[in-house]
Amino acid sequence: MLETAIQQVQKLLEGRKDILIVFPKDITGDAISSALALFLFLEKQNTLQQVPFNTTQGKPGRKKIDIVCDSFELPPTLKFLKNTEKIQNKLSDLHKFIITLNTQKTGAQELSYDFKDDKLNIYITPKQGSLTSEDIKTAQSDFKYDLIFTINAADLESLGQMYANNTNLFYKTPIINIDNQAANEQFGQINIIDMTKSSAAEVLFELLARWKEEYIDADIATALLTGIISQTKSFKADHIKPHTLAAAGKLITLGADREKIINNLYRTRTIPMLKLWGHALTHLQNDKNLKLVWSTLTRDDFVRCGAQENDLKDIIDELINNSPEAKIILLLHEHTDKQTTVIHGILNTDKNYNGKKMLAKYNPQSANNNTSFIIKEKSLKEAEEEVVSHLKTVLKLV
Repeated sequence: MLETAIQQVQKLLEGRKDILIVFPKDITGDAISSALALFLFLEKQNTLQQVPFNTTQGKPGRKKIDIVCDSFELPPTLKFLKNTEKIQNKLSDLHKFIITLNTQKTGAQELSYDFKDDKLNIYITPKQGSLTSEDIKTAQSDFKYDLIFTINAADLESLGQMYANNTNLFYKTPIINIDNQAANEQFGQINIIDMTKSSAAEVLFELLARWKEEYIDADIATALLTGIISQTKSFKADHIKPHTLAAAGKLITLGADREKIINNLYRTRTIPMLKLWGHALTHLQNDKNLKLVWSTLTRDDFVRCGAQENDLKDIIDELINNSPEAKIILLLHEHTDKQTTVIHGILNTDKNYNGKKMLAKYNPQSANNNTSFIIKEKSLKEAEEEVVSHLKTVLKLV
């Protein structure tokens, strides 16, 4: 099956000039690392395969590749990966607006323009006669991108405003969907979904290794191994299979720097993050019967600690590592940059629970076992009482 998928991917790539790689708004280390690995792989292919797209026009075979994630902020622990600065936080320049002027009868001898009152004024001087509105036509170009890779996205809605504001792009452009989630909606023209794999990075590694293993250099291997280690909590997760360990070993053979990965993911805890972890422990509560653990963080907690919201992933990881009996972990916090009260919730579940279904009433977004949702116009305490009560009701029915 994978061999067929590889052939389909290769065929779909033929003639494509502008490729977009996207991953969910509620980012994971797995998604970021996998997207960067794919970017590096395709760039390597650019360098080694300079095949013309259109030999009649003599255009070079280099593809333009962009990585975009809605409202992206790079977690400090992943700064060591190559090309992280290439990840953009929004889509831009999707179309070109085309103005066509028929100068067959009049000719044109001068063109100028200026900006005034937020308007673009274009001045055209004909060689003879005059131009009228009938001589002008306007049009919009096709979408900039002609192929999309989605990484670690169970559905298109998980891409956030990038999808919500550009639905036609995703409906009209071929999609190659790479993931390991059981909840994946198979929305791509090509769907490479393997639920037996530990992570999207492991799925991608198998694809790339069978496609062109010789392209996988140390940087690509390091990115892929980072995704696997991040998603498996350094191989402590309960869904580890022998093929995951074999993949990790192969990546190390290909040059992945395991020591650098471990140092950056697990040995770079900042003082603000450790202080925030202390606050999360102070507020920690649990229901042993339901194997549910939850905590809350106020806006003041972030201020007192000097911490940022991108430290939250580390908090979730610590809650997981220090609550081995828990199957469901909930973290609620007040957004630090809002004047009005906005509560952000993050739910981490083990493989036997579907967080997105459990929290369906909150219109959540989900990536792997992490589900994110927003509650507005409620205090942190009110949100805590409501969500915990809802989860307990749902869990008692499971």
